[in-house]
Amino acid sequence: MELTFAHWLYGFFTLVIIVTMIFRKGVVLPTLLGTFIIASVYNGNIIDGFTAIFNANLIAAQELFSIFLIITFMLALLNSLKDLGADVRMIQPIQKVMVNGHISFFVLVGVTFVISLFFWPTPAVPLICALLVPAAVRAGLPAITAAVAIALAGQGMALSSDYIVQVAPSLSAASAGVNAGAVADKALVLSVIAGGVAILLAYFMYRKTIRSKDDPQNETELQTLNSIESSNNEAKTSNLSRWSKTFAVVVPLTLLIVVIYMMYSKLFSDSGGLIGGDGAAFVGGVAVILLLMSTIAFGKHHALDYITNHITDGFVFAFKAMGPVIPIAGFFFLGSGDFAGGILGVEEGPSFLFGLVEATQDFLPQSALLVAFSILVIGIITGLDGSGFSGLPLTGALAASLETNGIDTETLAAIGQMGAIWTGGGTIIAWSSLIAIAGFCGVSVMDLVRKNFIPVMLGLVVMTVAAVIFL
Repeated sequence: MELTFAHWLYGFFTLVIIVTMIFRKGVVLPTLLGTFIIASVYNGNIIDGFTAIFNANLIAAQELFSIFLIITFMLALLNSLKDLGADVRMIQPIQKVMVNGHISFFVLVGVTFVISLFFWPTPAVPLICALLVPAAVRAGLPAITAAVAIALAGQGMALSSDYIVQVAPSLSAASAGVNAGAVADKALVLSVIAGGVAILLAYFMYRKTIRSKDDPQNETELQTLNSIESSNNEAKTSNLSRWSKTFAVVVPLTLLIVVIYMMYSKLFSDSGGLIGGDGAAFVGGVAVILLLMSTIAFGKHHALDYITNHITDGFVFAFKAMGPVIPIAGFFFLGSGDFAGGILGVEEGPSFLFGLVEATQDFLPQSALLVAFSILVIGIITGLDGSGFSGLPLTGALAASLETNGIDTETLAAIGQMGAIWTGGGTIIAWSSLIAIAGFCGVSVMDLVRKNFIPVMLGLVVMTVAAVIFL
């Protein structure tokens, strides 16, 4: 393939974006500027540069809007459950299982993982920390170790697979030009491998710090959590309606049935079941019906206003979380032949990124293992901005370009997704959502980073080797 000046400009701005991420700065500005300059140079017309900026963002928004909807509906459902107090009731029975620090560690892992799969870790963390961390500390689990369990299970294992909401797989797949369901399946397997290694390693590294149930240090740490515990007690006494009890059972049971049906249809249906966008649409639709029911139960005559507020709050959260991803995705869609034509306003668009990779193929590693680790490292670098999601368009696009005989695009995209989200999602950098976990648990965020670092990095290494060998 003959490279044009526009190809080299695309390569230059891609490097600028990576370097900007390394320095933990926002990359929206260079992506917008890069889109404008590359389009102007390619078409030889500055007017086309202006229209390309709009087209790139419009196409990205069209491709990714389903992501905004699923986030909106799931968060709206969670907020409606908070109105009823059902969110508290769903977790309260688990406190009885936490009889010692060792069991408490794995209970926190399990509960955080399940809730984060459906509602994302960020909205789930306040609930888990307010209700379960005090019980775990009382049982002998140090607050810092409880924070490790929550971070690895939620911000790490659950968010990196994102198997139910499927925001991350959709972003990775859209840029890679592959099926989101295939990326989601491989990401789930890889997240369990990375998470299993990281969580078990963390437990064995810190198990000696776990105290007995009657250790005086437990009460000392509980004093730090007094504000959390007091708000927890308020929640216990303020929402004791029958609807609270009803939805505390109905919602988890319904979501469990959804998961069972999705797995059954995937394993036993001739059509391959609900995959990719269909699966997310099914989950989102169920969430809307549950939202309607819970809002009517709480609001009765005011339900029309309440549901509007919940959906509005959900959209606000979705755009705050994912809004910056649109211009970033637009830039990397420009590098794909599938989208470049629509962005540039030409019938057949160039494949900027693929062309650059093809031209430098002789200098790139041919080993599947080296390619996999290259994608992992790039994913980790993109995660340094503290988001985890902003780098997925890049890792997805590179996965399509770096595919070799030894490893396919879907696996590479999933590996890049693991690196980006385990890093930026909130496990090993202090300027991410890890701050929220540290704050709710009353521990130093830098101490938490240090505790997480070795388990996470070893988990990612083992995961990458396993991906090359088995996937």
